[in-house]
Amino acid sequence: MKEMKKSSVLIAGGGNTYTPAIIKMLMANLDRFPIRKLKLYDIDKERQDIVANAARIIVKEEAPEIEFLATTDPEEAYTDVDIVMAHIRVGGLPMRRLDEKIPLKYGLVGQETCGPGGIAYGMRSIGGMLDNIDYMTKYSPNAWMLNYSNPASIVAEACRVLRPTARVINICDMPIGLEDRMSKMVGLKSRYELVVRYFGLNHFGWYTSITDKEGNDLLPAIKAYIAEHGYVVDENEYTFDNRASWKVTHLKARDLQRIEPDFVTNTYLKYYLFPDDEVAHANPEYTRADEVIDGREKSVFGACREIAAKGTARDSLIRNDNHATFIVDLAHALINNTKERMLLIVENKGAIENFDSDAMVEIPCLVGSDGPEPLSIGKIPTFQKGLMEEQVAVEKLVVEAWATHSYQKLWQALTLSKTVPSAGVAKKVLDDLIEANREYWPELR
Repeated sequence: MKEMKKSSVLIAGGGNTYTPAIIKMLMANLDRFPIRKLKLYDIDKERQDIVANAARIIVKEEAPEIEFLATTDPEEAYTDVDIVMAHIRVGGLPMRRLDEKIPLKYGLVGQETCGPGGIAYGMRSIGGMLDNIDYMTKYSPNAWMLNYSNPASIVAEACRVLRPTARVINICDMPIGLEDRMSKMVGLKSRYELVVRYFGLNHFGWYTSITDKEGNDLLPAIKAYIAEHGYVVDENEYTFDNRASWKVTHLKARDLQRIEPDFVTNTYLKYYLFPDDEVAHANPEYTRADEVIDGREKSVFGACREIAAKGTARDSLIRNDNHATFIVDLAHALINNTKERMLLIVENKGAIENFDSDAMVEIPCLVGSDGPEPLSIGKIPTFQKGLMEEQVAVEKLVVEAWATHSYQKLWQALTLSKTVPSAGVAKKVLDDLIEANREYWPELR
């Protein structure tokens, strides 16, 4: 049997709270994705050091043969790299707070990837992503970047327009989480036992077919479950780490099922189809960003500090992030040419027959050493097509606004967003977002 190539992996966004669990996940999958070198890169040294001090111990205990490095120097980070796993957050959680709270001030959805908050975050993310892509292209031109930085659709559109030849694959874990839940609804062991067909945009899509490996149709049973229980499969999961808001999201899927009974809808559509409900249930003083800061941020950084203090990760609260195994699946497929079937964000190019050819859509692809090969979807229904066309236009306008420093384009993007009721409200929230993002956005004219 041919020995698998050992890869050099860089995690861009090394200070992210998901990084320790991703490292544990990588360690647990060395049999199918062997690693020779693991590096962390972040512009925030203080945050990264907290993670790196723990990560160094984890790697030493679980795979001492792997070279480990944490750095804030892009040349050191990106030299001799095969795979970049990018999950950067420009502006950090303090800016996420503003993404959520400024729109709520005007009675609009306050969410980090949808509506005005997602647009604001996208305007911050584009520059950071392009910097990292350019570092990779300069120092390791044959590497692949697996980008799961949010908001993924805007980032993907920016890559398409501004770095069209870059070796970047955009991916999101949201469908993976939903598929994990679906497998439990029908008594399967894991999402790997499902074969799905899906179309849409990132955080904006529909499952049209779900079967098991033998071809048995599971869609009717899953739709029936969601109609009654939403995506709630374990009541206990909402009792820790400030996850109460997720239960509201998972239950809201019942309403999404009623408006589209033929398919299974991604939960993020609630922000576009029921924005008034979302605003009514939101607490402008304590949003999801606050939940993360008080929950995951404290618990993860606390666990990292404890590992560093003890000098061992044994009995640590840091666990394998099985939810993120899709990252290893993708890296393994690229390095070993496995033709794995995965949902990825790719340029449409006719995969959806009756949709814009240059739209960045989320659809099933086969992945090998040459990258993703999109599968044909055919034609999509009028309801979904109309929603998607509006949202794609928003994303294109955001990227145009960033590239041309255009106030007008960004105002148009906000006005077109389904979560914003009028151009007047769009202008008010835009002016507030400009003030909050002066350090991060291009100066708009």
